[in-house]
Amino acid sequence: METTSTQQNTVIKAIVLDIEGTTCPVTFVSQTLFPFARRQLSKTICSENRPSNVTAAIEEAIAEWKNDPESKSQALLLRASNQNEPTIEDIIHYFDHLIQHDRKSTALKELQGIIWEQGYAAGELQSPLYGDVIPALNAWTQQGITLAVYSSGSVKAQQLLYAHTTDGDITNRFSQWFDTRTGPKLNTDSYRIISQAIGLKPASILFVSDHPRECDAAAEAGMETRFCLREGNPFSDGGDHQMIHNLGEIKL
Repeated sequence: METTSTQQNTVIKAIVLDIEGTTCPVTFVSQTLFPFARRQLSKTICSENRPSNVTAAIEEAIAEWKNDPESKSQALLLRASNQNEPTIEDIIHYFDHLIQHDRKSTALKELQGIIWEQGYAAGELQSPLYGDVIPALNAWTQQGITLAVYSSGSVKAQQLLYAHTTDGDITNRFSQWFDTRTGPKLNTDSYRIISQAIGLKPASILFVSDHPRECDAAAEAGMETRFCLREGNPFSDGGDHQMIHNLGEIKL
């Protein structure tokens, strides 16, 4: 499936990067960010002076919940419907269910981003990057390559992570940001939408991820791909995609 830009006689003009397991260790997300958000969830939702963006995330979650076909979600909704409208406690249970099962909920991602913003601002959170990331970003920027991010975390969460790295704020390296509002990461159409938003043909875009099925979807859309295998990543088989162990191995 994977083909090189040389074979296609095209030049890579943009690189779209996943975050978790590609530029940032999966352990930071799973062992630091997610537990932090879970600990702060009830406090954030139950605050008497709850900000409007939290209320908006709650309302979006309720709308998602009513259209969520998963059996446990439906059971929770049925219990909540006996009270006409979900209570705050019901909503917390639903969010907790989404977190426990790593569900890709846009509303949950939005709320997590809000909570993480508070943590970063308080100095309780700081993002570690792999040592090869900043040198690669700098080299690509100098070559005039457009850099973008596509992650299941909300755009807010992406920008917060890169604004509070152990090496400082590097958000200026990226021109565009994409999350699940663009579409699911395993959906080929999502990568077509990203291509259109960047303004380049898919063949001129390289997508890098630690998830082989995301690479499959990007390749089906016509993008070039690299499967990133880092220590501790959940996937070790990149299938037909060219494998790299750090961003410095990417030769354009």
